[in-house]
Amino acid sequence: QVQVVESGGGWVPPGGSLRLSCAASGTPLDYDAIGWFRRAPGKEREGVSCMSRTDVRKHYADSVKGRFTISRDEVKNMIYLQMNNLEPEDTAVYYCALAEVDVCTYFFREYEYDYWGQGTQVTVSS
Repeated sequence: QVQVVESGGGWVPPGGSLRLSCAASGTPLDYDAIGWFRRAPGKEREGVSCMSRTDVRKHYADSVKGRFTISRDEVKNMIYLQMNNLEPEDTAVYYCALAEVDVCTYFFREYEYDYWGQGTQVTVSS
């Protein structure tokens, strides 16, 4: 059983930064793609970013390109989302998800992922 736990959310003023973390654990821990999603109040969940363990390319939603960076620490089984220049529109619950195969080409498709965390709240306001 694979478990996914997000952390690092909180409140930040516009223009601020946060780094979200995602801890993956379990046996066997076999996944390829890591995705970040978010659900803003009153909106559907949307894909934010994705990276694969077998492909160097990183994928981002247009709304976060140039501001967010996805990365991972393979040794610690940690995945990160560095968020800079945050905007009120970034306010949402952020979710980490894992997929057993590389799904990053269609990273916005929720059904492509096999394991999900419970989410962490990010609030951007003055």
